[in-house]
Amino acid sequence: MSESSVYPEIVARFYDVIYARVRAGYDTSYFISKMKSAPGPVLEVGVGTGRFFTEALKAQADIYGIDNSHEMLDQLKKKIDSSEQFRISKQDVTSFSLDKKFVLIIAPFRVFAHLLTVDEQLAALNRIFDHLAPGGIFIFDLYIPDLNMLLNGLDNFPDFEGEYEPGHTVKRFVTAKADLVRQINRVTMRFVWDEDNGEEKDKEWSFDMRFFWHYELEHLIHRSKLELINIYGDYNENPLGPKSRDFVIKCRKQ
Repeated sequence: MSESSVYPEIVARFYDVIYARVRAGYDTSYFISKMKSAPGPVLEVGVGTGRFFTEALKAQADIYGIDNSHEMLDQLKKKIDSSEQFRISKQDVTSFSLDKKFVLIIAPFRVFAHLLTVDEQLAALNRIFDHLAPGGIFIFDLYIPDLNMLLNGLDNFPDFEGEYEPGHTVKRFVTAKADLVRQINRVTMRFVWDEDNGEEKDKEWSFDMRFFWHYELEHLIHRSKLELINIYGDYNENPLGPKSRDFVIKCRKQ
């Protein structure tokens, strides 16, 4: 996974307050219900600050998590008891190693979009296969490319403004430009916020995200050790259709 895709301190600091609004009611109930109903250990790849993990842990799911960002994991550690911190570790999805097999592995919120090459994608899929119990399920999601967005991009688009703590505001602006040949979106997130001393801060983070097409995903899964169950068009597992915004991909270890 590219170093540019490792979430830095500025993203970790404001992640929870931004995505509590941006993703509220969108994918949360789907993934948490899968984790809570799993009949055995569950692994979340790209666990981040624990948007899903903490809720599943409260529901007594046997949940574990990996992430390649120290900063994101530091935020997660603040939310869980020290006795539970053995469940999380800093590892990359292409090379992680755990002494446990899982009945369910999830990689929510576009984790796979940070894997830019086919070699990385296959390495991740096969590493996940190796950590699944027989019959185990792997679920991940990706956004369906918007052709208008790919052609026109975004230029300093304001996608969030709100308090990150009482009396202090953060704003986020997004710029995106697509390389159509390489299927890469170059994204820049700009954060503007005020500190306790009244000073306004402004910081940017740029990274690449891969976008995928339907049949490309089918071929990718078929090249891996995993068996493709289905590619759904939303978090209710409805079929793909003209109004679908997300790929929800479900695979199995035979």
